[in-house]
Amino acid sequence: MEYVNLPEGYQTVMPYLILKNAQGFIKFTKDVFRAQEIQIIMRDDEVIMHGEITIGGSVIMFAEQSEEFGVQNAGLFVYLDNCDKTYEVALANGATTIMEPADQNYGRSAGIKDPFGNIWWLTTAII
Repeated sequence: MEYVNLPEGYQTVMPYLILKNAQGFIKFTKDVFRAQEIQIIMRDDEVIMHGEITIGGSVIMFAEQSEEFGVQNAGLFVYLDNCDKTYEVALANGATTIMEPADQNYGRSAGIKDPFGNIWWLTTAII
């Protein structure tokens, strides 16, 4: 199967998270991963109906939970320049430890759970 007609700046597969406190998620990703907002579409009640951020060129879509759509978290794997530093910044921004930074055969890696229930695997690759 061939995948065509992707909008510019989007990848074929993107996570779509439904979160409690989507506004807080934006702040967390900006503070920890230097995420950039692509777009935020609000409902009439000023709640995020659809949001998009990019981290290192990868788009993550998300929305605030509702009666119709409950929380849907994800596990996310991120390559970073400095696993240890990002791990510390994440903890300072409310994340909890899943796995402390450690050397693995594929690089230096750590695991955190963000305040919104998502698991992030932070890895600095061995090149």
